[in-house]
Amino acid sequence: MVYPRLKEITDRIIERSAASRQDYLRRMQAQHTQAPQRTNLGCTNLAHGFAACPAADKQHLATDKQPNLGIITAYNDMLSAHQPYESYPEIIRETVRKIQATAQVAGGVPAMCDGVTQGLPAMDLSLFSRDLIAMSVAVGLSHGMFDAAVFLGVCDKIVPGLLIGALSFGHLPAIFLPAGPMTSGIANDEKARIRQLFAEGKATREELLASESASYHSPGTCTFYGTANSNQMLMEIMGLHMPGSSFINPLTPLRKALVEEAVTQVVELTAQRSTPTPLFEIIDERAIVNGVVGLHATGGSTNHTMHLVAVAAAAGIQLTWQDISDLSEVVPLLARVYPNGKSDVNHFEAAGGMGFLIRELLDAGLLHKDVKTVNGTGLDGYTVNVFLDDKGGVLRKPAPAKALDETILAPMSVPFNKDGGLKVLTGNLGSAIIKTSAVAPDRHVIEAPAQVFHTQEDVEAAFKAGELNKDVIVVLRYVGPQACGMPEAHKLTPPLSVVQNRGYKVALVTDGRMSGASGKIPAAIHVTPEAMDGGPIAKVKDGDLLRLDAVSGTLELLVPADEFAQRPAAPADLQAYQSGTGRELFASFRANVSSADTGARLFNLEQINKTQQNADTVSAMETV
Repeated sequence: MVYPRLKEITDRIIERSAASRQDYLRRMQAQHTQAPQRTNLGCTNLAHGFAACPAADKQHLATDKQPNLGIITAYNDMLSAHQPYESYPEIIRETVRKIQATAQVAGGVPAMCDGVTQGLPAMDLSLFSRDLIAMSVAVGLSHGMFDAAVFLGVCDKIVPGLLIGALSFGHLPAIFLPAGPMTSGIANDEKARIRQLFAEGKATREELLASESASYHSPGTCTFYGTANSNQMLMEIMGLHMPGSSFINPLTPLRKALVEEAVTQVVELTAQRSTPTPLFEIIDERAIVNGVVGLHATGGSTNHTMHLVAVAAAAGIQLTWQDISDLSEVVPLLARVYPNGKSDVNHFEAAGGMGFLIRELLDAGLLHKDVKTVNGTGLDGYTVNVFLDDKGGVLRKPAPAKALDETILAPMSVPFNKDGGLKVLTGNLGSAIIKTSAVAPDRHVIEAPAQVFHTQEDVEAAFKAGELNKDVIVVLRYVGPQACGMPEAHKLTPPLSVVQNRGYKVALVTDGRMSGASGKIPAAIHVTPEAMDGGPIAKVKDGDLLRLDAVSGTLELLVPADEFAQRPAAPADLQAYQSGTGRELFASFRANVSSADTGARLFNLEQINKTQQNADTVSAMETV
């Protein structure tokens, strides 16, 4: 039985999306076929497509009778999270050959690391890389050689980009293969302590680097619960991973067994096999809602308030910030993983992991069970943990009835918080997002004078000069998508934490992002409309009294309305932030990106649908 409020929100999304969803399904069904995709290729085309294959693979590909998987990979060996993918294509090829199928790498996609680029010019490309990845997926799959797609990706913009691209080929079956988190390094409290000491000038660069290297130390995803690990949670709870596979460490026998199992399963979802299941049948309004519920229940990344909106739009589904905020009110926080707790994702997995979480939410009616998944079951097939059996295969057992560590995973009966802690703020500055799951309750309301900045570097300089040692709301503006690509401001967490620890009231208000690692500082982020788009945040002055109220859901500049209306927007010189490090190549992205609350996306799918509708109308008139 689905919880009534969950059903109500889902129903309104379905109703709002009726026309755009129908347009999407019509486009997918027009491409969906029971015959292999390669039947549309001429002999010359096909010969090009398998010229480099071994002879046995060529025989399969020439007959059109056996499935051929297209692998889209985000592999590079600079990213710890993606380095394990180096061996996956060969594992996949060897596995599917045993079941009379083939696989080819269809293409690679860019995969940048926000951890490397944090606070640097390259961060201005980070958000845009999501839609570039989606376009790269389309290029890779456009050859028409493939009967299903296998996606290899983990980190921040990469998984949302892969999924947006996959949905444009939603007529194909698709499966996502995680690589898993690196093993645990130093304690997260110790890492945070050294960062704050460095911010205060009490630790050397050598000491900081030693600490960071002890934390980020091996192949695999970073172990804190930021956007990358939120991605893995989402892919599992939305039915695109095999059950229990998200948080198994890389380069282990169990991880290899899960890869083999997943690609064997996706072969069974192709048109040539018994249970054809294209992606458009898996990702629907219920799956999107399940993703939002998982985000709230785990205290997931604020970046997904944009990514999920953009992913939903790619499937013809109109998800709004208000939907996300309203769902937060009914979904309790069941997980505490750093920065929302002391433990990391390995501890989360050991305590019961996704299997425990999904079962608790299903039993409470807070997930849609009757969805399609790559597992061929409903979501009830995901209430399990995975192990290696005595033959080297995957063994699944029911998740524990009680979490093995209730400081990490809580039961529905005693949640950590009664809500998900992700909320929309509205007021005379526009709309914003705040994540309060890691913020102390006595800091959910901050009223203090504003101090305005246009760059993160200026904030850091003010901190080092002692200018922030006071009650202050730091306003960082002209860092939205249109201005410079919306870089994360995660590097401000340590200095602002220092100010907070000195006993001052402190908060951040920005039209930029704070990342999935945003933590103990109250932060109203993604302020929309952004300053570059004429947003009221451009009118804030130093000393203006601001009130951030996460309890009532408001963000207000406390100045007379008539005075505020007459103020001109403060200018900003952004030229220095629009070239260098490749930023000049993304001018068209900045010029065409949508607002943060609509996903900060480049693809105007509503216009595509409208254009198609007009074309259909003209065609019908010509026929008459």
